[in-house]
This record gives sequence, C-alpha cells and structure tokens, in this order.
Amino acid sequence: MKKILVTGANGQLGQCLQKISSQFEEFEFIFTDSETLDITNKEEVNDFFWQNAPDFCINAAAYTAVDLAETDIEKAFLVNADGTENLAEACAENNAQFIHVSTDYVFDGENNLAYTEEDFTNPLGVYGASKLAGDELALEVNPCSVILRTSWVYSEFGKNFVKTMLNLFATKEELSIVADQFGQPTNANDLAEAIMKIIKSEKITPGIFNFSNLGRISWFDFAEKIAELSEAKIKLNAIETSQYPTPAKRPKNSVLDLDKISKTYAIQLKSWEESLEDCVQILQNNSNEKNLIHIYSII
Repeated sequence: MKKILVTGANGQLGQCLQKISSQFEEFEFIFTDSETLDITNKEEVNDFFWQNAPDFCINAAAYTAVDLAETDIEKAFLVNADGTENLAEACAENNAQFIHVSTDYVFDGENNLAYTEEDFTNPLGVYGASKLAGDELALEVNPCSVILRTSWVYSEFGKNFVKTMLNLFATKEELSIVADQFGQPTNANDLAEAIMKIIKSEKITPGIFNFSNLGRISWFDFAEKIAELSEAKIKLNAIETSQYPTPAKRPKNSVLDLDKISKTYAIQLKSWEESLEDCVQILQNNSNEKNLIHIYSII
C-alpha cells in the first residue's frame, strides 16, 4: 500500500484531504501538523522520511498571515521557502512525488489577462515573495515537483472569507467590501479532489499548474453571492482598495488561466457559484446541528 504524507493537516486543505481520505482505501495517509513534523527542521524532515517512507508528499503547510508577514519576515520565509525546500529535497532523495500548494500572490496583478504558468512573477509583499521562493527552491532541488498555484481559498474549515462573511452577516446591518480586486475563489474540497486525481493519474507531469474554480469576480461579487445563498439581510457597499488600506498590498487582478491543468490531468473544473453553494449549505447545516444540540442540552 502506497503512503501519502500530508503536511499542514489542520489547515483548510489538510482537513479537506482528511475528509475524503476514506474514499481512497488503496492509500495509507499520514497526516502531520507543525507539532508532529517541523518542516523547517531539515534533520527532522529527513528522519521522518526515513522512518515512514512516503510515496507522495502533499505540502499543505504554509505561513498564510498575509499582513502579519510584512513584519514577521523571517518566519514567513522559514516556513514557506526553507520548509518547502526541505520537503522537496527529501522527496527527491527518497523517490517520493512532491506536490506543493502555492498562491496567486506571486503575481503583482498588473496583467489585464488571466495569468498563465509562464507569466512573469512579481510579488507585492512578503507572503507572496516567500511562497515564490518556495516554488523556485522546490523545482531547483526536485525538478519532478508539482506546484499548484491557487487563489482565494475557502472551505467549511479554518478561517476564510466565506466564514468571515457569514459571521459578520449575523451581527452587522451593513458592510463595505472591496470591489476593485479581481480573482477566482477556490473551494479547498475541489483542490483536495484535484490533488488526488493527480496522484492517481497514470503519469504525473511535473511543473507549475494553476488551479481554482471557474469565473472572474471581485470580493464584492463574492460577498453578494454569499449573502444571496445564505439569505442574509445585509446591505453591502462596494468600495475601492484605497478606502480599505492593509499592511500588505494585494494584486488587483489575480485571475488564473486554468487550461494547463484541465488539459494535462483532465480535471473537470467547477464554477465558483456551484462550489460556493456547496460550502454555504454545509456551513448552514453545521450551524443548524449546533443549534439543535444546544436546544437539547438546555432541555
């Protein structure tokens, strides 16, 4: 039985992979977090590979605090660059396939068209720079690596835009949302399924691949749809980026061209609306279940 090592098991993607792991009985999954495997410690990584001998490594571990990274530069690069390099090198030395998850923040957003895998990278902040360094180091030490660049990731797990909006809708009457930044949402459940399709493919083609759900939208569009699906009574106001300053500058256009991954791995891409509806329904069902448990506990 082949083994799949998943780092960052407590993150959004890690939890989505845990959720579907029982569907893949032909694989043994090894889920780790920063306590069970410190990817920034090269010796620890090498020992882990020696002891567990994984056939695949999905690196879902990352430093993702975009704004905090502006001042926490050393840690961002330690996790996103050095940690990625350690895993990629261990995979190369142990004949394991390395699959690494990256970001749209490697681009500056000045391109008017969708970004292809070959387009010029120019990150605007520390987070994007640290992730780009990880991409480059992974391919340098392990040319067989598969790098998946994704964007606007959300799910029923962890902290993300969808869950933040639903929480705010429940407590606010009015919200202002940035309407001049454009991109593509990615349901982490779809990303998890795409990764497993890559792993199960007859031939794994290395290199960089973009992945997200289909559709170009703004954050305001995203919020509007979340409100519609959740039937929230909220007034949403469209604002410009300049009205909502953040420590880290965001790319104004990070739409990704998805032709390469769909053609190479025959992955059927879902629309952002369809995947969002799935997630909102799960979150609402979870909320209803919690309310029922609370009622019964009172009774």
